[in-house]
Order: sequence, then structure tokens, then C-alpha cells
Amino acid sequence: MKAIWNDTIVAEADKGELIRIEGNWYFPSDSLKREYFQDSDHHTVCHWKGEANYYDVVVGDKKNDFGAWYYPNPMEGSIERVGSDFTDYVAFWNGIEITE
Repeated sequence: MKAIWNDTIVAEADKGELIRIEGNWYFPSDSLKREYFQDSDHHTVCHWKGEANYYDVVVGDKKNDFGAWYYPNPMEGSIERVGSDFTDYVAFWNGIEITE
């Protein structure tokens, strides 16, 4: 599976390594091509997964604000609900395409 933005693969992993949560594919953190990611100070809260941290995705001179998110400390009970430990797994949105 690949996460593509601005005609560039920003993350890539075998489908079996990903976790599907609420319609989103979450990539293992080691599958990210780190040169395209910058820490963001943006955060949101999911009532059952906890606080999400974000990355800005930067390719060339284009920046996708808050284009990727992850949960560094999932809320108690959420890992059991998902059935897999999704700590630090990264999901994408805001125009970042996920393909097989």
C-alpha cells in the first residue's frame, strides 16, 4: 500500500502491516519516508481513541497542513476495541491518496 501526495510516495508498506480503523488505513511509523514529514502543533481528540498528533506533509515547495495523524498514547480500551496496537501508526487525509 502507498500513500501518495503531490505525485510522490510519502509512505509505503505491505497491506498486512497496515491497520484499518473507521475506514482509514493506518501505516506503521517506520513505513513513512521521513523527509516528507514535519511535526505539527495541531491536535484533535477522538472520544474513544484519545488525542491525535499531526504531521504536515511537505513535498517540494508544497505543504499539506495536518495531512497525517497518529495516536502516541491511545486511550485505555481503544487498542482492545481495534484488536491491534495502533500506537504511532499514521493515517492520511486532505488529498493524500491511498493505493494498493
